[in-house]
Amino acid sequence: MTSLRMHVFAAATALLSLPALAQVSDYHDIKTPPLHQIQLPQPKRVQLANGMVIFLMEDHELPLIQGRARIRGGSRDVAAEKTGLAGILGGAWRTGGTQSKTGDDLDDFLEARAARVETGVGDDSSNVSMSVLKGDFDTVFPIFVDVLEHPAFRQDKVDLAKTQTTTGISRRNDDPKGIADREMSKLGYGSDSPYARVTEYSTVNGITRDDLVAFHSKYVHPNNIILSFVGDFDAAAMEQKIRAAFGSWPKGPQAPIAAPTGGTPAKAGVYYVAKDDVTQSNIYVVHGGTGVQRNNPDFYATQVMNEILSGGFSGRLMNDIRTQRGLAYGVGGGVDTNFDRPGLFHIWMGTKSGSTVEAVNALRTDLSDLQSKPFTADELAQAKDAILNAYVFTADSKAKILAQRVNLEFYGYPADYYQQYPARLQAVTADDVARVAKKYVSPNQVSVLVVGKEKDFDKPLSSLGTVTPIDITIPEPGAKPAAMGGAAAAPSKPASSSPEGIALIKKIQTFVGGKAKIDAVQTTHTVGSMQVQTPQGPMDIEADTITKYPDYSRRIMKTPMGEMTMVSTPEGAFMSSPMGSQDLPGSQRTAMRNESRADIIAILKNIDNPKYTFTTAGTEKVGTVDAQVLTVDADGTAVKWLVDPTSGKILRRVAQSPRGESITDYTDWKSFDGITLPVAFTNTTAGQQSGSGKLTTMEINPTVDPKIFEKPAPK
Repeated sequence: MTSLRMHVFAAATALLSLPALAQVSDYHDIKTPPLHQIQLPQPKRVQLANGMVIFLMEDHELPLIQGRARIRGGSRDVAAEKTGLAGILGGAWRTGGTQSKTGDDLDDFLEARAARVETGVGDDSSNVSMSVLKGDFDTVFPIFVDVLEHPAFRQDKVDLAKTQTTTGISRRNDDPKGIADREMSKLGYGSDSPYARVTEYSTVNGITRDDLVAFHSKYVHPNNIILSFVGDFDAAAMEQKIRAAFGSWPKGPQAPIAAPTGGTPAKAGVYYVAKDDVTQSNIYVVHGGTGVQRNNPDFYATQVMNEILSGGFSGRLMNDIRTQRGLAYGVGGGVDTNFDRPGLFHIWMGTKSGSTVEAVNALRTDLSDLQSKPFTADELAQAKDAILNAYVFTADSKAKILAQRVNLEFYGYPADYYQQYPARLQAVTADDVARVAKKYVSPNQVSVLVVGKEKDFDKPLSSLGTVTPIDITIPEPGAKPAAMGGAAAAPSKPASSSPEGIALIKKIQTFVGGKAKIDAVQTTHTVGSMQVQTPQGPMDIEADTITKYPDYSRRIMKTPMGEMTMVSTPEGAFMSSPMGSQDLPGSQRTAMRNESRADIIAILKNIDNPKYTFTTAGTEKVGTVDAQVLTVDADGTAVKWLVDPTSGKILRRVAQSPRGESITDYTDWKSFDGITLPVAFTNTTAGQQSGSGKLTTMEINPTVDPKIFEKPAPK
């Protein structure tokens, strides 16, 4: 393949030196012969009696062998209440090891040979892949087979994958483009579509090791697998090795082939996500149900239309919105195409906050022009040339050719599909492009999504139409995601406290100091130290916290990396450091407010508040004590206390954190001005020891300067 490219390049260089070409004044006048039909090497196809399909492609350029098992069954096949299972499965499949070797054992074995065996799960399929030097194939291939057939899904690795997933949930609102992508999919497909579901704490909490085992048992069977290998091997010898490894594997249930449907796209309109810590708006225009499948005859014309609309700097959108108007660095999109289901029509654009409405109006104009402004011969020719020039690089290696062939087999397309592509694209006419533009692009039926800071917009967003706000608050465990235009539902909770719950919370109140003393607490000041476990080892932190009830807090943290201050007030939250001050992302603001609501004193001051409920839930052992379990809903923030039923002392606190379930054991209590509070603790997160700490100072009702809660002026 390399020698072929070198010969083509040499020939092209020689042609450019000919005097005849040097005399041509316009490149349009250059006469070129038609392109030759490309003859691509094809892999050998084998099908075993158990239904497994195998593709083998020899490539002797390097002493490497790469293999992949593509398994029918992916995230779209998972029940909605288990959303997130696919990512956890993909992580724990390989790291969890096999029945005979732990994941750590596999790491050591493979690293010693510079080999890889990896797993993953996509929308419609799962995969196990391997990469190995030719000389080590016979020792690594059995590992590949073992991981594919006999994963152990060890519990510690499942827990780790769940922790990584919940950490991702906690940070998902930090990136405005990520927010826009997520909400665009929900608008286009419908939030209940398998292609737009969002992983939540509650769905992750409901996923167990048994769910991973069940998925593997349901889908991982030879008749649902396409196995492919490319590299430095003899195809006949490789076939025999594969037959020996998989030939006796019995068939299993056939996985569904048809793509699942479902989901109701949002109504046309303007949708807004408030993101106050940005200076740029992320904008999408989206219309659901308007994409095409690749076996649709309109596919080729939509490809040309997409290229004319947003094909780099020569596309209409970039030329108008960036070059002519200077409104955006990037803009593009078009009609999505998929192998087995229609996609969406969508356009993305980023613009500074002060030109948001102007940019949306410009985009609307360009979409209308797509249906009314004729497509020129130059546009058509340039679009085809650009697509075909890029198409060459989709098959410039044997690995890419093999991947294409596996795709065609997986989706049931003809084996010569890619060979027919150039001719079918060349046959597209300007009338074809105009027809599909009218058929698949409906400017009056699109949804406009804006993620940004509205007070900095050039005009009110309502000038574009009726605005529907989207609440992106991350639901607490047990809560339902927000409906379109509404707020996130609170976690499910009883309509009122139970008598047993009230009795227990009042016993805690008495232990801490009694109602009168607790109600008299207006401010607190604590100083303490913590040791936190990090991937790099233990880290010592000093924390100085001032709380003004009910909803003001300031925390100064001194770490080995420096000092930072975090402040939360009813108006917002910010962080200050030597580098300056900035507003905290929504997820961190919510976390700080939830922490304030679930503070021991805050809860005890709100026993009579109907927004706070208290119920008992049996007993659990804490050391030698049969502790009573008190479930607290603190105005939407859920926490569980395990209480000594005799004294009313809180022994343990259980809550959900971004990394998983967080368990705090209170190991020492002291009294300060008649208020008894914990002064030492140990913490466990997702089953792992995560830290410990102790208070050195506690002041009740110190004088607090309100200026400490003010955001510093920019330097």
